[in-house]
Formats: sequence, C-alpha cells, structure tokens
Amino acid sequence: MPLTVLQTLPALETGGVERGTVEVAVELARRGQRALVISAGGALTAELERAGVQHHTWPIGKKSPLTLLLVRRLRRFLQQENVDILHASSRLPAWVSYLAWNSLPVGNRPVFITSVHGPYRAGRYSAIMTRGQRVIAISRYIYDYILTQYPETDPGKITIIWRGVDPERFPRSYRPAPAWLAQWQRAHPQLHGKALITLPGRITRWKGAVDFIEIIARLKQAGTNVHGLIAGGAEPRRRGFLRELMRATARRGLQHDISFLGPRNDLREVLSISAVVLSLAHIPEAFGRTALEALSLGRPVVAYAHGGAQEVLEELQPDGLIPPGNVGATAGKIQEFLKTQPHIAHNRTFTLQQMLDQTLALYEQACSGNL
Repeated sequence: MPLTVLQTLPALETGGVERGTVEVAVELARRGQRALVISAGGALTAELERAGVQHHTWPIGKKSPLTLLLVRRLRRFLQQENVDILHASSRLPAWVSYLAWNSLPVGNRPVFITSVHGPYRAGRYSAIMTRGQRVIAISRYIYDYILTQYPETDPGKITIIWRGVDPERFPRSYRPAPAWLAQWQRAHPQLHGKALITLPGRITRWKGAVDFIEIIARLKQAGTNVHGLIAGGAEPRRRGFLRELMRATARRGLQHDISFLGPRNDLREVLSISAVVLSLAHIPEAFGRTALEALSLGRPVVAYAHGGAQEVLEELQPDGLIPPGNVGATAGKIQEFLKTQPHIAHNRTFTLQQMLDQTLALYEQACSGNL
C-alpha cells in the first residue's frame, strides 16, 4: 500500500529547504507514493502540482501566536488523510506539526521526522528540531551541532543524509548555450579575456563579501588578470550593506574590477564560465551547495575549511581548503589554480539520487516500525 507523506515548511520560494522538499515530494509521486505538502505557497508550487503532488496553502510559517491555531486543524488533517509520515523541515512548522502529532492517540500517530538544515541559535524554540522520532542531519557538521547543543538527543535516531545535486543538470561537460554567451558578452564586454573569480550567494555580512573585495584587491596588486563577480541578490533589509560593499569597492579603486550581478536564475551558467569559485562564509554553513554545483561542473573551488563546504571539498577537491578568514592564502591559492587546474574527483557521494534514495529508505524503515 502506498505511503502518505506530509511535508511542512513555511513557504515554497527559493532556498535549500524548499528545493529539497520539492525534490522529495516529486520523487515520492514518481514512485507511486502519495505526497502532500503544507506551506504558504510560492514559486515552486507549480512544480509540485505538475508532478501530481497535493499542495495545501496554510500560513504555517507565519510568526504569529495565531499560527498555533493551526494545531487543531492539522490534527484533523492528519487523521482525514491517513498520513503515515509527518516530516517538518523548519522550526515554526515543526512546532505546529509536533503539537498536532502529540495530541493524537499514540496508536494513531504518523511517524514524526524532522530535518535540521542549519545551526539554529540554541534554545528551547530550536530544540523542536531534535524532537523527531527520526532526525535527519544534512551534513556531519549539523550532526555534531545537534549533539553539542542538545546532548540529551539520542545519537541513534540521527541519520546523516547529505544534500545533493543532479549530475545531469550540472555535468562536467556543460557549456552555456551560444545565445546565453552572446547575451552575456553584450551585457559584460569589460570581462573579455579576464579570469572570472565568482562568489555566489545572497548579500549578507557573513557570506564573505568583504573578504572577497580584499582578495580581488590583492590579486590585482599582484598583476593577475582577473575580474570578480558577486552573484546574489540583497533582501530589502540588506540593501544598506550592499551599498557599503559598493562604496568599499570604489574606495579600493576596484569599481571596474568587481561586478555585482544581483539575483540570478542562471547561476549554473555563471559558475560554468568562472575560472575559480569561492566559498568564504565566516559562519560555517550547513551544506556547501554552490561549492558542490561548481565542482560538479568541473570548476575549481577555494573554500574556508569549516562546515558543510569543508566536507564537500574533502571528498572532491581537498587542496582548495583554506583556514577561515585567511584572505592572503585564498588569493595565493587562486593564483595557483589559474596556473594549474586542480584535480576534481567525480561526485559519487553528494548526488540528488542518493539523497532521495536515502530519504525514502528512511521513510520506509520508519513505517516498518524500525525506529
């Protein structure tokens, strides 16, 4: 009999949690299982509906005391839909999910699973992510975070399931379409003949953009023919920081050497034409997705050696790891890679199919009573 799996999350816009939720739901539907998603909706909803996944639009991630009124509604939903697996991937939806699940008779409860996608600020509110009967950690770094911050958590119920990329979407042989290249060259004629050094990611203080400006300055001072690309948008509350970065770029005389590309829906293409891709987060990231996408495309990566990015590079390209914050060593490593491209191992660990297979195997194992 098919499993009925309900995933809850705040919304379905862009992001790792959102993308992972859609990927799992679509794979469930492809395998003939019944996939349900509750969120406030968003750009990815259409992808679910095309795959035959039922999406229910609830304000389950709205930060308001009124959101707790959804607990009773969710309890009824779990019973009416005969849900086998209740999977929460964000804190407020996890609280609503847990309270609804916990209010059901023990024998009539679905299996409650949580996924920890980041090193949340430790405390009672975040502790809900460790309450699942099974807990998915998306990297070894997150596994260690859970046991350090919540030592009462049973390690036996935590499963590491790395995020992954689709090698068919990010193949090593990938080259952008001629039309894309022509448009890119028209939009950025100043980049012709230069080695592109790219920092992908949203504009925020901890992503390393200040370090990036210093790294490009050092490369230019050394006479290296490079151009820096910052590929990511700034949310309204980050616009002030974006202006700070632009002023800092101008003060260093780098306004013609660094381009702020804004939000991109063609990041794959930008990564594929980059000479080196950087991961400079000051705070360890849960998983190094953009570093992995670049490596999958065969592009060298230089990354600060912590968090999920370190795990990815240790497996695929370990000579790109640099002590966090060491901009001089980062500039030196870029120069080294511009002369001799490093060996990049083929990705067999961090693939989308592995992530999907392991997640669905966990669902089936949990439903068989093997918690």
